[in-house]
Amino acid sequence: MTAHHAIEMILTRPITPGELSHLRRRVSVAANADRIRLMVVQGGRSRSGALHTLRRRLGAQSPIDALTTHYPDKYGQVLLNVALGQRANRVLREAAAATGQRPRDVLRRRVTEALARDEQHRAHLLAARLEDLLAQHTPEEVLACAASLLHSRRRRRRTPPEP
Repeated sequence: MTAHHAIEMILTRPITPGELSHLRRRVSVAANADRIRLMVVQGGRSRSGALHTLRRRLGAQSPIDALTTHYPDKYGQVLLNVALGQRANRVLREAAAATGQRPRDVLRRRVTEALARDEQHRAHLLAARLEDLLAQHTPEEVLACAASLLHSRRRRRRTPPEP
């Protein structure tokens, strides 16, 4: 029995209405409001098989930059399928040959390192902003303000839109 997998398509630019119409002739797809993220359900024996099948179905003419499994696995990880250009592919293969690794392992390591750097950078920015706030306000004021903002955001998400 073939399982079905939710796959997210990620674009670096909004898909045009014409491209979306052309894409919908190949696969059933749902687009978000800004048309940069698309969702599709793809059958496959495994998550990686579903990504591979979808990439083949889309062909090279689609403006899809990356495919990813929408839901994390039991280890909290998602799979990523990236369409690389010839130059990037060559650079990855050369790096893999130099280190004795597979190109996908080199890519995995580089993406993981970049995500860790980004997370660390964001944490430093947050700490710096908090330090600035604490220079002008008491810890109690900062905490009360943060709690109030979080509470109001939560209430706004639960409030149904006006007719």
